[in-house]
Amino acid sequence: MAFLSAEFYTIAAILLVAGALTGVLAGAFGVGGGALIVPVLYEVFGAVDVPEDTRMPLAVGTSLAIIIPTSVRSWRGHRTRGAVDDALLKVWALPIVLGVLVGAVVARVAPAEVFQAVFIGVAGVNAIKLVSGTKRWNLATDLPTGIGLRVYGWIIGLLSSLMGIGGGQITNMIMTLHGRPIHQAVATSAGVGILISVPGAIGYVLAGWGQPGLPVDAIGFVSLLGLALFVPTTILTAGLGVRIAHGLSARTLELAFGAFLFIVCLRFLYALLNG
Repeated sequence: MAFLSAEFYTIAAILLVAGALTGVLAGAFGVGGGALIVPVLYEVFGAVDVPEDTRMPLAVGTSLAIIIPTSVRSWRGHRTRGAVDDALLKVWALPIVLGVLVGAVVARVAPAEVFQAVFIGVAGVNAIKLVSGTKRWNLATDLPTGIGLRVYGWIIGLLSSLMGIGGGQITNMIMTLHGRPIHQAVATSAGVGILISVPGAIGYVLAGWGQPGLPVDAIGFVSLLGLALFVPTTILTAGLGVRIAHGLSARTLELAFGAFLFIVCLRFLYALLNG
């Protein structure tokens, strides 16, 4: 890609705007913003002729790196409002990290369709659950204890690593299916994002090391250009998202998050069917 070209400036503008939207999403929904980052980067990398087999894992790995500062900012904002379940985060810490590392190993050998299918499946189920608003989906009145709770942490880490997200979608779904209020689920999900993004980004750097077809700015499956252009605006706008979340009713927050996930699912379903 020729720097200082018209194409470069167009891509840079898209990344900056997407970064601002990502920050708002991170604060509002407790997600790292990967549900927006991954499809945006997927399109950008396609525009600069990154090979199809490399395009999706590069988008996922770069997304995980970008999520690090947005997750920290979002988690701190929710924590000052007393909404984060810190005890749950402590129990989930190790299982989540182990799940992320397994996902990074899978990323080295899995075809692009695996990432897209996981993204569609998880985000689609979560969207239906949130928009329907029915309590019939609830599995229990609270989360399990012991090994069951740790297995949930491992699943969150594994699927989030494959999707390039901070775990907000999956954590929200698991917590609300077990009777936890949406505001607590959103707030705790922001903390989960930190546990996922740091080992996830490192894992994708290692998984992509020496792989053919990577752009010149990439370190493994992480694009430094994407990272540099996304991060500043995400940090600036995450606080706005936190204020929006706490100003909405629980039902409005569920509908907004569910509608957003539906849109993302449709985009990746189109890519999967026409790949």
